[in-house]
This record gives sequence, C-alpha cells and structure tokens, in this order.
Amino acid sequence: MELGALLWDGQCLPDAPIRIPLSMLNRHGLVAGATGTGKTKTLQLIAEQLSANGVPVFLADVKGDVSGISAPGKPGDKVAERSAQVGQDWAAAGFPCEFYGLGGIGPGIPLRATVTSFGPVLLSKVLQLNQTQEQSLGLIFHYADSKGLELYDLKDLKAVAGFLVSDTGKAELKGIGGLSSATTGVILRSITAFEQQGAESFFGEPEFDTSELLRSAPDGRGLVSVLELPVVQDKPQLFSTFLMWLLADLFQKLPEVGDMDRPGLVFFFDEAHLLFSGASKAFLESITQTVRLIRSKGVGIFFVTQTPKDVPGDVLAQLGNRIQHALRAFTPDDAKALKATVGTFPNSPYDLEELLTGLGTGEAVITVLSENGAPTPVAATRLRAPQSLMAPLDAAALEAAVNSSLLYARYAEPVDRESAFEKLSEAERAREAASVEAALDAPSAKGSARPRKQDASLAEQVVGSGIFRSLARSVGTQLGREISRSLFGTRRR
Repeated sequence: MELGALLWDGQCLPDAPIRIPLSMLNRHGLVAGATGTGKTKTLQLIAEQLSANGVPVFLADVKGDVSGISAPGKPGDKVAERSAQVGQDWAAAGFPCEFYGLGGIGPGIPLRATVTSFGPVLLSKVLQLNQTQEQSLGLIFHYADSKGLELYDLKDLKAVAGFLVSDTGKAELKGIGGLSSATTGVILRSITAFEQQGAESFFGEPEFDTSELLRSAPDGRGLVSVLELPVVQDKPQLFSTFLMWLLADLFQKLPEVGDMDRPGLVFFFDEAHLLFSGASKAFLESITQTVRLIRSKGVGIFFVTQTPKDVPGDVLAQLGNRIQHALRAFTPDDAKALKATVGTFPNSPYDLEELLTGLGTGEAVITVLSENGAPTPVAATRLRAPQSLMAPLDAAALEAAVNSSLLYARYAEPVDRESAFEKLSEAERAREAASVEAALDAPSAKGSARPRKQDASLAEQVVGSGIFRSLARSVGTQLGREISRSLFGTRRR
C-alpha cells in the first residue's frame, strides 16, 4: 500500500516510495499529529487503498469530514503539484460507502443493539458497577432469560429490576439469591444517567448485524462503512459503549485465521482521545485485551489522535504501524510531549525533535512493520493526495446516499415488539383486575353479599377501589412508575 515518497535533506524523492505491507495492517497502528497537519487526509488515503485492494474499512467520523470518500475528488493545482512531487498517477475516484448513525442520532442508517446481546458483563463495565452490583445485574439477566422476558431495550431491563424488588417479585428469587433494594437502586440510577448520554436510542431493535461491515462492493472493492458521529461527540460514553459492543461482537463471530496476505477488516477511530478521556478502568482493560487478541481474527485497528499520550500505554504498545504528523512545542507541556513521542521511535539518523516540529501539512514520520514483523527504519515522508473528495458531502447528498442503501429499509425504523416491559405490565394489570373483581364480590361484614351499585360508572369503581390506592402507593418503585406513566400517557417509548 503506497503512502508517499521519502523526504531527505529537504528534498522529496519520488523514486524512494514509502509503503506498508497489506499483511501487516492487522498489527494495528497510530496516526497522530497536531491539528491541521493532515491526519484525516492520511486516514482517507489509507482507507481508499484498502478499499481498492478489496479490504472492508470502518471509519468512525467524529468531526463529519470524511464522508467525501464516497465522491470523486476535485483536481486542482495543489493536487497536481503533490502528485508530481511524490510520483503519483492521480485520478479522481469515489469509493463504495455505507453511512451509519448511532441509534438514529444524526444522519445515517441507525445502529442498534439489544440489551440481551450486550449482556450483563459488558453492561456492568459500561455502567461502572462494582462486583456486588455486577452480580446483581447478572441475576436480573438470569431471571429474565429463565422466564422468557426479552430484554430488547433499557425500559425492559428497568422493568425486570423494579419487579424483582417489589412485593410480588421478591418471592421469585427464592432459592437463587435475592436483590437488595439499595443495590438495585444504584443500578437503576446508573441506567438513567446512561440514558441521558443518548443510550436509550442505541438499545433496541432491529439489532445491527456486524457482519454487514465485512461486505465488498459488486466490483470487488472493500466497502467503506462510515459512522457519522458529529452530533454525539459530546457523548463519549455512548461512543465508547458502541465500540466495546462492536469489537466484542466481531471477536465472538469471527474465526481464528492467523496471518493473512491482507486483513479482513480495518477500523479507524478518529479523535481517539474521546474514547479514552475519563474512561473507566474496566473499559481500558477491555480495549487492551481486544486489541491484543483481535489481530488473530484478521482485524486491524488504527487510532487517530493528536499525540500518542492520548492513547493508554498498554494499547499504544500494540500499535505496530506509526504515522506521526507534525507536533508543536509552544508550551512546556508540549515540549515534554514531544520528547516522549521521540522516545517511542526506533533509532534514527534524523534529529526527530527538530524534524517533527518542522514537518509541513501532509508530511509525516513513518515507521511500519516489515513483512517479517520487524519495525522499519524511521522515514520522513511526503504523503500522497487522496483520490476522493477532501471535504464533507453536503447534507442533501449524504441523505440521498443513506436513503438509497439497501440496508436502510432493514434498519431505519425502530421496532418495539412485546418484551419484558409489556409482559410485566400486562401481568400487573391482570393482578390489579383480579383484585378489583375480588373486592367487588367479597361479602360484607355481616356475611351477606354486598349489592353492586348498578348505576356506578366504571371510573367511580376503579378510582374508589383499594387497588387503585395501592397502585398509587407503588409509584415509588420502578415498575410502579412505569405503569403509572402508561396509564396517564406520559411514559417515554
């Protein structure tokens, strides 16, 4: 895969091309550099060549500026100049794309996952639960599975949790342990806070089949899946949750393939600092383990960020391919970061501190893994120009691309099938109705049947019943709240 041409002593040498072996792209990588140095265009360049070589690509587009990869680029003086400098035979080309959005937030085909497929272990990590709370969440999942209560979305999970600490539900857990009301309260509060990050939209049906990301276009090029994230860049927990689920799901589905002549799928996570900033220890452990192990599944992962220190050390140690754009040293902290970055590169004939602060836009210091797995010498490189549009698609073109996808009809509309919430609500209504009927048929204190008021309205019967007052008292429980909202029409669906 062609990256560019060698820079030496201020000259660009088109006869000295810089390349990455396709077989080494599942050894992961890092694209780093200060704002405006060309990281996104480098990402776009690599994704184009992967697609052209039949490798599917997944792009997490946090800023919304790589959607242009689906459209041919525009020729111009700068493109012609760069092509001549690096010996590139440039021709405008667009690449086959699908555009996605998290749970229908923003443009794109909605990506959703069910709570059941997420599972209690992964969800506990997302909610940052302690061991006791994680075990309690596992018990909630176990009960739901054993009783055929489908957990499709978060309201299903909250309904089961609320039911199991109610007077009726407590008896259901005899013999397999019980749930503490305090622990359940912590879980429910964590879920509520998670919903405020936008998670309510992500959980539900139809669930996205992650094998869709492995497809190729009819002409044999790899499909580029672009996840549009501009509207959720202020919701890092939602983004990291999706990443954990996606990688975990692919890891479970994909077979072990060992070394391949090219990867089966390559991920690019732009603005990677959003993933790791404030991330829980459990999330970092999960990502580190996945990065270590998913290589054997033929999957490569590239993180794109401003400085290597944005990526945890244990993850950074797994990234064999490095493309380092210019760094700036305007402050003491910048200078410290520069020295730390230089220390992570192999020995080099370059003065890397001087070189990294003097690189121009679209230039980078590169070291990759050779075919035998050894790091190559550091090479200052002038990068090729992308062939696709180096600007975002306009809103109308993006919407047209989304609506014309064959996947749009399959995933666009949310589905709310009967699940745990509806089944528990129906069971509660049945118990309420039976209690009302029993109360109406009960004999009076003197043993004689109490005559019914023939002219009493249904509303008078219900409002006057003891069960209605009982229901009002139960509003303090989670299930009680959900039922009362459904009665008065204010429950969120």
